[in-house]
Amino acid sequence: MTRPSRLDWALAGLALVTGLVELVLSDHLRGPLALNVLAVVWITLPVAWWRSAPLPATAALFAGALLGTGLTSAGDFVTIWFCLLALSFGLGAHASDAEAAVGLGLLVLGVFVANALDDSMTGGDVVFPLVMITALGLAGRVARSRARLAGELHEAVARAKERRAAEAELAVAEERRRIAREMHDVVAHSVSVMVVQAGGARRILERDPARAEDAARLIAATGREAIAELQRLLGVLHVEHGPTPTLEGLDGLVERARAAGLPVELAIEGERRTLPAGVELAAYRVLQEAITNAIRYAGGAPTDVRVRYAADEVQLHVRDRGRASAAASALGGGGHGLVGMRERVRVFGGELESGRCPDGGFEVRARIPVGDPALR
Repeated sequence: MTRPSRLDWALAGLALVTGLVELVLSDHLRGPLALNVLAVVWITLPVAWWRSAPLPATAALFAGALLGTGLTSAGDFVTIWFCLLALSFGLGAHASDAEAAVGLGLLVLGVFVANALDDSMTGGDVVFPLVMITALGLAGRVARSRARLAGELHEAVARAKERRAAEAELAVAEERRRIAREMHDVVAHSVSVMVVQAGGARRILERDPARAEDAARLIAATGREAIAELQRLLGVLHVEHGPTPTLEGLDGLVERARAAGLPVELAIEGERRTLPAGVELAAYRVLQEAITNAIRYAGGAPTDVRVRYAADEVQLHVRDRGRASAAASALGGGGHGLVGMRERVRVFGGELESGRCPDGGFEVRARIPVGDPALR
């Protein structure tokens, strides 16, 4: 049995206060005042357990109502009907099938017993309580079914997401193994051929220069083939070739963005300095990806780019003022952009955050530590 929540206690307290007010305002009381107060407390407090223990609460209400109706005026108060309806809904919404049947049966029986004990009640007075008990019980059952269905759907969605994530991770791992095998085969074969030919060429260089020259040509051809194959495989891995970009090229990146129609404002804070090569590349790629997404999805909205050189880290901030939903969809969907940026930053122990701005637009924030001498 779980403990009642604050809301449950507040509901029971409201019923108790209402019952006591009715008691004070009543002109004719049956039995002593203290016994009437005890009856009101007994009838109203079980409401606190309408969710956590509806059947025991109903049994307590049943017993209290029987005693109260015969010995006190508590059975005449409107409060008892509020408690009756609250527990009827609680039985339907939070009790098992068997408990709900027993609890609702107790409430129905209580109505008939109260009618028999109270001479002022007629047969017609029984119909309305029975209809309300049935209606509230059914309403609670419907609410229980909907909540259970929502929970099952939520669980199914969570399982589907986990399954897709596992399948994607498995596919990535398998592709990495395949590429690793291909790279191993290419490098191992080509290097082996080059080593053998280089060793032979060295031995025959003086006595047979022509054959040594043929061996050198074979070494060169094998090396070129290996490089071409490695470039193809690295292309699959999205690894780019050519000079490694650095933050020195940030001005050119901003100019190209402006030429593409994106109004970009660049701000550099702190003393601009050369960072470790890996940090330079990671920072450049993060800014490049964020600016590219702004070009694609911000609809030509103004975009701010800020780079701050701190003592032990570099901080990056890109914010556009366009349609945040589009940019967020692009970065948060199935693309490689946001994942790639996070991975680049995480390699150096940094952090990356992205999301919608409260006043519109989308922003990307990153910090990359640069204080570790091992990174230089």
